[in-house]
Amino acid sequence: MPVTAHTHIRMARPTRDLAAAERFWAAGLGLTVLFRAEGGQEPGAHDLLMLGYPDGSWHLELVHGGGHPVEPRPTEEDLLVLYLDGPVPQELVERLLAHGGTRVSSPNPYWNEWGVTVEDPDGYRLVLCRRGWSNS
Repeated sequence: MPVTAHTHIRMARPTRDLAAAERFWAAGLGLTVLFRAEGGQEPGAHDLLMLGYPDGSWHLELVHGGGHPVEPRPTEEDLLVLYLDGPVPQELVERLLAHGGTRVSSPNPYWNEWGVTVEDPDGYRLVLCRRGWSNS
């Protein structure tokens, strides 16, 4: 089947602490835990957490540990941008901060003007953009 506008997207990232990442993404942002697995220490195994919305076309996969753990290495340009098409709710920002996030300034002035940037516990950046998205 070809790639289309309806193709499901999985963004996979390593995490230092699966519980801290879950607090940020689930309790902070409000994503649902879609799947969880404990992999143990054998080669190729790892703990896994998938978060998203049950009817969404994307989800975030977080992996930790196993025989060869990978250290997260985010940059200030590793962004997950959510287009809210309206004001960024202050209570959402406060909830993200209360659940392990850190509000940061972006090196790109566009994101500072149009949104709020919050780093997750691993340093990956979530941008809550008050603009809407249109592909036209």
